Amino acid sequence: MARRITHHNLPQVFLKARDALMSHFRPILNHFGVTEQQWRILRVLDEHGQLEPRVMCDLCQILSPSMTGVLSRMEDLGLIERERVQADQRRVLVRLAARGDRLIDEIAPLIERQYVLIEQAYGKQLVTDLSAAMDGFIAAQAKPVERVALPATALMVTSRRPQPAANED
Repeated sequence: MARRITHHNLPQVFLKARDALMSHFRPILNHFGVTEQQWRILRVLDEHGQLEPRVMCDLCQILSPSMTGVLSRMEDLGLIERERVQADQRRVLVRLAARGDRLIDEIAPLIERQYVLIEQAYGKQLVTDLSAAMDGFIAAQAKPVERVALPATALMVTSRRPQPAANED
Protein backbone atom coordinates (compact mmCIF):
# COMPACT_ATOMS: atom_id res chain seq x y z
CA MET A 1 0.00 0.00 0.00
CA ALA A 2 1.37 3.39 -0.98
CA ARG A 3 1.85 5.92 1.79
CA ARG A 4 -0.52 8.85 1.46
CA ILE A 5 1.69 11.15 3.53
CA THR A 6 5.38 10.90 2.74
CA HIS A 7 6.79 13.55 5.08
CA HIS A 8 8.15 12.51 8.45
CA ASN A 9 5.58 13.05 11.26
CA LEU A 10 7.50 15.85 13.00
CA PRO A 11 4.91 16.55 15.71
CA GLN A 12 4.97 12.87 16.70
CA VAL A 13 8.78 12.81 16.63
CA PHE A 14 8.91 15.92 18.84
CA LEU A 15 6.53 14.28 21.33
CA LYS A 16 8.57 11.08 21.42
CA ALA A 17 11.81 13.03 21.84
CA ARG A 18 10.28 15.14 24.62
CA ASP A 19 9.05 12.03 26.43
CA ALA A 20 12.41 10.31 26.04
CA LEU A 21 14.24 13.35 27.38
CA MET A 22 11.83 13.85 30.27
CA SER A 23 12.27 10.22 31.31
CA HIS A 24 15.72 11.25 32.55
CA PHE A 25 14.31 14.07 34.70
CA ARG A 26 10.99 12.68 35.96
CA PRO A 27 12.60 10.57 38.71
CA ILE A 28 14.23 13.70 40.13
CA LEU A 29 10.99 15.68 40.03
CA ASN A 30 9.00 12.76 41.46
CA HIS A 31 11.50 12.38 44.31
CA PHE A 32 10.72 15.94 45.39
CA GLY A 33 6.98 15.69 44.67
CA VAL A 34 7.14 18.27 41.88
CA THR A 35 5.03 17.94 38.74
CA GLU A 36 6.46 18.75 35.31
CA GLN A 37 4.26 21.85 35.08
CA GLN A 38 5.39 23.02 38.52
CA TRP A 39 9.02 22.50 37.54
CA ARG A 40 8.60 24.51 34.34
CA ILE A 41 7.13 27.34 36.40
CA LEU A 42 9.85 27.16 39.07
CA ARG A 43 12.55 27.12 36.43
CA VAL A 44 11.16 30.06 34.45
CA LEU A 45 10.77 32.12 37.63
CA ASP A 46 14.34 31.23 38.60
CA GLU A 47 15.50 32.48 35.20
CA HIS A 48 13.34 35.62 35.01
CA GLY A 49 12.73 36.69 38.61
CA GLN A 50 9.09 37.66 38.45
CA LEU A 51 6.57 37.48 35.65
CA GLU A 52 2.93 37.99 34.83
CA PRO A 53 0.96 34.75 34.46
CA ARG A 54 0.16 35.43 30.78
CA VAL A 55 3.90 35.62 30.02
CA MET A 56 4.49 32.47 32.04
CA CYS A 57 1.86 30.64 29.98
CA ASP A 58 3.92 31.25 26.85
CA LEU A 59 7.31 30.51 28.43
CA CYS A 60 6.08 27.35 30.19
CA GLN A 61 3.75 26.12 27.44
CA ILE A 62 0.84 25.88 29.87
CA LEU A 63 -2.67 27.01 28.91
CA SER A 64 -4.12 29.87 30.94
CA PRO A 65 -6.89 27.86 32.69
CA SER A 66 -4.33 25.26 33.78
CA MET A 67 -1.83 27.93 34.82
CA THR A 68 -4.39 29.47 37.16
CA GLY A 69 -4.92 26.17 38.99
CA VAL A 70 -1.24 25.25 39.12
CA LEU A 71 -0.30 28.67 40.50
CA SER A 72 -2.99 28.40 43.19
CA ARG A 73 -1.66 25.01 44.30
CA MET A 74 1.93 26.26 44.22
CA GLU A 75 0.97 29.29 46.30
CA ASP A 76 -0.78 27.00 48.81
CA LEU A 77 2.43 24.93 48.99
CA GLY A 78 4.48 28.06 49.63
CA LEU A 79 6.49 27.70 46.41
CA ILE A 80 5.44 30.97 44.78
CA GLU A 81 4.05 34.34 45.79
CA ARG A 82 1.62 36.51 43.83
CA GLU A 83 1.38 40.27 44.19
CA ARG A 84 -0.84 42.82 42.49
CA VAL A 85 0.94 45.55 40.55
CA GLN A 86 0.48 48.83 42.45
CA ALA A 87 0.00 50.93 39.31
CA ASP A 88 -2.55 48.52 37.79
CA GLN A 89 -4.49 46.31 40.21
CA ARG A 90 -5.65 44.10 37.32
CA ARG A 91 -2.08 42.87 36.82
CA VAL A 92 -0.38 40.26 39.00
CA LEU A 93 3.30 39.40 39.28
CA VAL A 94 4.45 35.93 40.30
CA ARG A 95 7.81 35.23 41.93
CA LEU A 96 9.49 32.43 43.82
CA ALA A 97 8.74 32.20 47.53
CA ALA A 98 11.55 31.25 49.90
CA ARG A 99 10.44 27.59 49.90
CA GLY A 100 10.43 27.50 46.09
CA ASP A 101 13.90 29.02 46.04
CA ARG A 102 15.18 26.38 48.48
CA LEU A 103 13.57 23.65 46.41
CA ILE A 104 15.41 24.84 43.31
CA ASP A 105 18.63 24.89 45.35
CA GLU A 106 18.09 21.18 46.06
CA ILE A 107 16.92 20.11 42.60
CA ALA A 108 19.21 22.21 40.37
CA PRO A 109 22.45 20.28 41.04
CA LEU A 110 20.68 17.01 40.26
CA ILE A 111 19.23 18.41 37.02
CA GLU A 112 22.65 19.73 36.03
CA ARG A 113 24.25 16.35 36.81
CA GLN A 114 21.59 14.57 34.74
CA TYR A 115 22.40 16.81 31.77
CA VAL A 116 26.07 15.84 32.12
CA LEU A 117 25.11 12.15 32.15
CA ILE A 118 22.94 12.65 29.04
CA GLU A 119 25.84 14.39 27.28
CA GLN A 120 28.17 11.53 28.26
CA ALA A 121 25.72 8.95 26.93
CA TYR A 122 24.72 10.66 23.68
CA GLY A 123 27.61 13.01 23.10
CA LYS A 124 27.85 16.68 24.00
CA GLN A 125 27.81 17.66 20.33
CA LEU A 126 24.50 15.85 19.69
CA VAL A 127 22.89 17.63 22.65
CA THR A 128 24.31 20.98 21.50
CA ASP A 129 23.19 20.39 17.90
CA LEU A 130 19.72 19.30 19.01
CA SER A 131 19.33 22.37 21.20
CA ALA A 132 20.49 24.65 18.38
CA ALA A 133 18.14 22.96 15.89
CA MET A 134 15.16 23.39 18.24
CA ASP A 135 16.08 27.03 18.92
CA GLY A 136 16.42 27.59 15.18
CA PHE A 137 13.06 25.99 14.46
CA ILE A 138 11.35 28.10 17.14
CA ALA A 139 13.03 31.28 15.87
CA ALA A 140 11.97 30.45 12.29
CA GLN A 141 8.32 30.60 13.39
CA ALA A 142 8.59 34.39 13.19
CA LYS A 143 8.51 33.97 9.41
CA PRO A 144 4.93 33.36 8.24
CA VAL A 145 4.22 30.09 6.48
CA GLU A 146 1.46 30.02 3.91
CA ARG A 147 -1.36 27.70 4.92
CA VAL A 148 -2.90 25.11 2.63
CA ALA A 149 -6.31 26.05 1.23
CA LEU A 150 -9.02 23.99 2.91
CA PRO A 151 -11.84 22.39 0.90
CA ALA A 152 -15.29 24.00 1.04
CA THR A 153 -16.76 20.82 2.53
CA ALA A 154 -15.17 18.33 4.87
CA LEU A 155 -15.98 15.05 6.54
CA MET A 156 -16.48 16.17 10.13
CA VAL A 157 -15.78 13.89 13.03
CA THR A 158 -18.34 15.07 15.56
CA SER A 159 -19.72 11.78 16.85
CA ARG A 160 -19.00 8.07 16.82
CA ARG A 161 -21.58 7.37 14.13
CA PRO A 162 -20.49 8.02 10.54
CA GLN A 163 -22.06 11.17 9.14
CA PRO A 164 -22.75 11.64 5.45
CA ALA A 165 -20.52 14.11 3.68
CA ALA A 166 -22.09 17.53 3.08
CA ASN A 167 -22.64 16.79 -0.63
CA GLU A 168 -24.25 13.35 -0.11
CA ASP A 169 -28.07 13.06 -0.16
